[in-house]
Amino acid sequence: MAIKQKTKSLKARGKELSDSFMQLNVLADKDLLGKDQITFSKMLQQHDLGKIKPTSIEIFQINIGKLCNQTCAHCHVDAGPDRKEENMDKATLEKCLAIIKTIPSIHTVDITGGAPEMNAHFRWFVEEVSALGIKVMNRCNLTIIRANKKYHDLPEFFKKNKVHVVSSLPYFSKSRTDNQRGDGVFEDSIKALQMLNEVGYGVEGSGLILDLVYNPNGAFLPSSQEQLQSEFKRQLKRKFDIVFNELYAITNLPVSRFLDYLLETGNYEEYMEKLINAFNPMTVSGLMCTNTISVSWDGYVYDCDFNQMLDMKVAANSKHIDEFDVEALMKREILVSQHCYGCTAGAGSSCGGEIN
Repeated sequence: MAIKQKTKSLKARGKELSDSFMQLNVLADKDLLGKDQITFSKMLQQHDLGKIKPTSIEIFQINIGKLCNQTCAHCHVDAGPDRKEENMDKATLEKCLAIIKTIPSIHTVDITGGAPEMNAHFRWFVEEVSALGIKVMNRCNLTIIRANKKYHDLPEFFKKNKVHVVSSLPYFSKSRTDNQRGDGVFEDSIKALQMLNEVGYGVEGSGLILDLVYNPNGAFLPSSQEQLQSEFKRQLKRKFDIVFNELYAITNLPVSRFLDYLLETGNYEEYMEKLINAFNPMTVSGLMCTNTISVSWDGYVYDCDFNQMLDMKVAANSKHIDEFDVEALMKREILVSQHCYGCTAGAGSSCGGEIN
């Protein structure tokens, strides 16, 4: 069924916060939170953690484009159907592939978007990486499988290439899911999950991994990942006979459309205070930025996907894949700002869910 979008991208609406510079200004504005607000870098110092440094490059993450069939209310990418220009071309993907081949420590290529599957070269790239014996992780919004007939075979394509599918599902109820992602999203997501189950995804012993992602539908931190996973498994099995492997609980970071939501609803100050007060020093060593490199659709290099959305390019002479230098990247310091509190609050948050 067609998804009725509740909103448009910030860019399409001409909002100031579509500019990453404006987002950084908001995050650095002490008048919004009070002059006593402690910066993230100062918080690290107070806990004798110093600067965050990379430990390895194990995960090569690619934001293949901002084009998406959905316009979700909290999207930190500001993706949507109107973001047609920001899509990685084949030449850039070929350069990424060449880099991946030269770094033995890379065990996973993490493809995100937008809806990655809408990129014209997505399938070619997945096949090329899979042929190298490197795991492909794909961030799938599920509804893309149902969006058009040309995507209906995605479950079989994923299976053929042993793709690790990580799927967004805000909740196991229609109202909460559609409220965050658009009318009709829940129904299409359930049907897509059933299609993935039919080819073996999430089924014990199949080797086909299907993980779900939960993020709160509001200005609060996620509950315990273990408890959420147990409840999601019970409810989805009972109501729809759906199975999956793991659930990732991810904290909403104050970036892009979620930052806009916080400001418009008057929740920004309270939410940031929650994140700061929940800072957990034990999460820092497990942050995704320590073993991941994130590449944008136009080939620029970042410490993580969130830094990418804020246009905080790596602090090294390797800011683009045309000048990719592993040695320089390993010597860099990870760039931080106030949004980093989102990854270090409570049990921590990363692309793989809880850290600690």
